[in-house]
Amino acid sequence: MASNEGTSSNVKGTILSGMRPTGRLHLGNYLGALENWVNLQQDFRCIYSIVDIHALTTLESPSDVENIQPNIHEMALDWLAAGVDPEQSIVFIQSHVPEVMTLHTLLSMVTPLGWLMRVPTFKEKVRQMDETEESVNYGLVGYPVLQTADIIIYKADTVPVGQDQLPHLELAREIVRRFNHRFGDTFPEPQARLTEAPLILGLEGQQKMSKSLDNHIDLASTPEETAQRVLTAFTDPQRLRRSDPGRPEVCNVYSLHKLFSTEEDVATVHEECTTAQRGCVDCKRHLAGSVNAFLEPLRERRRVLEEKPDYVREILLEGGRKARSIAQETIGEVYEKMGLGLPV
Repeated sequence: MASNEGTSSNVKGTILSGMRPTGRLHLGNYLGALENWVNLQQDFRCIYSIVDIHALTTLESPSDVENIQPNIHEMALDWLAAGVDPEQSIVFIQSHVPEVMTLHTLLSMVTPLGWLMRVPTFKEKVRQMDETEESVNYGLVGYPVLQTADIIIYKADTVPVGQDQLPHLELAREIVRRFNHRFGDTFPEPQARLTEAPLILGLEGQQKMSKSLDNHIDLASTPEETAQRVLTAFTDPQRLRRSDPGRPEVCNVYSLHKLFSTEEDVATVHEECTTAQRGCVDCKRHLAGSVNAFLEPLRERRRVLEEKPDYVREILLEGGRKARSIAQETIGEVYEKMGLGLPV
């Protein structure tokens, strides 16, 4: 492996972002985050983490633990196939840097419980898990503190987020301000880099594309699997017969055409739909072809990587070594400022 750590004299700052290991990624993940990660590598020092410790906060059965390692591998394949470049970025597994858990503990000493309880996503997670606030595990309550540690242990100053994630980042900034006030300037306040990504609705056309809702299309699906999935997509609910003119503006299939088909094809789809020259099944078959054409280069790179599991594993191990080197320096500084002396 090359020793390049993804640094450059003209970088704008340090990016930190991560994903929980849920296995294969889907189109919504790609357009909502992964595509942006790849582009950010040109201008920033990027650190991308598969956050497996975070996955432990919502375990529901023993099989969830058994799936973590396979899910990590599948996610790494999708990242690398999409263009996350280990020669430009640090790519690693969160638990390979135990110092982040140390920093999490130390940050918890300066983080009021009330700050954590007011995070909007905490109450939503409790509801989804059918728990009460009194019965959920501490890890879920302290999730934002660990998330803060993930960011600042690498002195990251920029975090790509969507609008809905801003409360989490603002909490991280509050924790940083309190730490710096008590112990002296140590960490930069991470700034949001808002990700302008299209909302990708699932195949039912009602909710955001999500694996848990089974309304998604995996990046790594075969062309045949993709075509089968697309054929289940909902279209204009008022178009009951083939001879009825369609309304592309309310059809999710048409919105996906605008993302994956050529401009010329989109214009043709609109014309033939509104004049009832094209049926919904034909339209979905056309979309499946466009999606498959869009994904084929990524899928080919993924097929090559699947044949080299040791190479993928070494990328993650090397990324972990690089990330840990940075984290150990930070922990040394934190120990000294908090009166703990230097770590052994």
